[in-house]
Amino acid sequence: MSYILGIDTGGTYTDGVLLNFEGKVVVAKAKAFTTPQDLTIGIEECIDNLGEIDPKQIKMVSLSTTLATNAIVEGRGGKVGLILIGYRPTGEFPAQMISVVSGGHDGLGTAKCELDTEELAKVIGQMKGEVDTLAISGIFSISNPEHENQAKELVRREWDVPIICAHELSSSIGHYERTVTACLNAKLLHVISDLLVAVKEVLTSKKIVVPLMVVKGDGSLITEETALERPIETILSGPAASVVGAMFLSGMETFLTLDMGGTTTDIGIVKNKYWRMHEEGAIVAGWKTHINTAGISTFGIGGDSYIGVEGKGQLCVGPTRVTPLCVISMRYSYLIQELREIHRSKALNGTIFDGQTLDCWMLVKKPLSLESLSRDEQRIVKGLEDGPHNVKFLKERIGDFVSVFALKSLEQARIIGRISFTPTDALHCLGLLQLWNVEASLEGARILATTYGSSIDSFATRCIETMTQSIALATLQSVARKQGYTFDITKEKNFKFFLEPFFKQTKGDLDICVPIGLNYPIVAIGAPVSAYLPEVGNLLKTEVLIPEHSEVASAVGAAMGKVAEKITAIMKPGYKVHAPWGCETFMYSEDARNRILTKGKEIVLENAKKAGITNPEIIVNQDRVTSDTNYGEVFIEEYFEIIASGYRQEECEH
Repeated sequence: MSYILGIDTGGTYTDGVLLNFEGKVVVAKAKAFTTPQDLTIGIEECIDNLGEIDPKQIKMVSLSTTLATNAIVEGRGGKVGLILIGYRPTGEFPAQMISVVSGGHDGLGTAKCELDTEELAKVIGQMKGEVDTLAISGIFSISNPEHENQAKELVRREWDVPIICAHELSSSIGHYERTVTACLNAKLLHVISDLLVAVKEVLTSKKIVVPLMVVKGDGSLITEETALERPIETILSGPAASVVGAMFLSGMETFLTLDMGGTTTDIGIVKNKYWRMHEEGAIVAGWKTHINTAGISTFGIGGDSYIGVEGKGQLCVGPTRVTPLCVISMRYSYLIQELREIHRSKALNGTIFDGQTLDCWMLVKKPLSLESLSRDEQRIVKGLEDGPHNVKFLKERIGDFVSVFALKSLEQARIIGRISFTPTDALHCLGLLQLWNVEASLEGARILATTYGSSIDSFATRCIETMTQSIALATLQSVARKQGYTFDITKEKNFKFFLEPFFKQTKGDLDICVPIGLNYPIVAIGAPVSAYLPEVGNLLKTEVLIPEHSEVASAVGAAMGKVAEKITAIMKPGYKVHAPWGCETFMYSEDARNRILTKGKEIVLENAKKAGITNPEIIVNQDRVTSDTNYGEVFIEEYFEIIASGYRQEECEH
């Protein structure tokens, strides 16, 4: 018997399954904590928890992950330098340094002016040592990538740094979105590289020498080499795998899938076994990209979301993920005493240290060199070397004040991590979950409940109610997005008139009653869903199904994925072809069309062969865009998407 090993590495847990592909049966499953300080620890523990495995029986390893999505949501990743060619920024970009040089092209691919290489040399000198990666984006580079390629070559001569050109990632119109995509790809290079290196290291130690595939945001699989070059393709990888897994585990054809993890809740809609794609590009943490992903909405709500109290009766959940008090105190029980001291000192709460006084900090990973840190950062790192501490006690250890800026900088770099009260702690306070240290959760709740103005039980109950309502709102928001609406339910003040009676579900003293129902059953997956989704179903008046193996659905979906190789091309007026292999002009439309189809199929078939796909299915999607005028129909462009998909040879043989 042969198996596929499916792995899903999330912000909180790493899940694993062994799938008998031929029989489509889950034969083993396991979970382990994700260990950001050293990803190999959590991955190895997860595989070990699957039981005895004969490495010769493993024919493929397939990996899905939320690490890329989480990094964007939490604003983490490498420092990016952005070089814009012929275009001045008109919006925000996810980059630390932005410079503009002259150059660029028009929509027909004609150069507006020469690339200013002297200015580019100055920019390179300014960015050296200040950023980890570079993104280069020229105006209309999809029409002619010459200046982007030229700039990339000039940078390579002067500086050994990872470089991403915008045209390499997207051939879609929209310079801003294309540039954002390039910046995010650059930011994620080290995030995904660290993960893949960790997975390969563990597999090698276990003598599992098979292809490693990675789930893309559309649910298909790519090779590890492609994932290393284009990590942006893995945004919404975990959620896409969870949709595939939910469809397989539930056996349903039409449903709303809700995947709740420690950091995020991801929601998508499946109709007749088909899930909508983000036709205009995925939006993650407000950044609009040109990445084709499953039509999934991601919200910063999870079991490990940060719970903040801003005053009496004022409670907020997320979007930041922290380590729950109950979890960390299983290993460092002295934190309970530190929390008691905080409560006794009456320093109950506030926004000090960019958080709350009960917040604790732990060393996530040691920096490669202490010399690279500021003096304040070095003291904090040394103060946390023997274990996590609350800021009050950290201050006593280092004998000086604790710099807010140093804490934020170290947290941003993932050198230290925050520990605080979470929904998981609230469940422990109420006895609804008893996996970890209840006492730590109660001490944290005692501090926050005092500020909130209630008892511990009332405060914890309100935390769960807020979570449930947030999930229900996220569900409604995702349905609204599917219909093309872009408003934010939680920020539109006028919606409060309807939301208050909706959540109360009774008329009471209110003038109106607002019942809202969902026309889809919900397939809920992820470890925390059983605590919240039954009540969400009641609010939205719909059935909730939590299928067997739901807690490892993303790992199941990873194992079930198909490999797909895709290219896109555009034909413009004048029969100009803009494609990955370059720009070409033809006399007749049929010649241009045939060139795209012939060359495109040749490329995807070759890529499919390299990826190990046997008997690939070729899918061609064409979209002709025209405009009606007083003089008749005017051709704007024709879009081509050519896909080769199928299973790898190793899978087909078993």
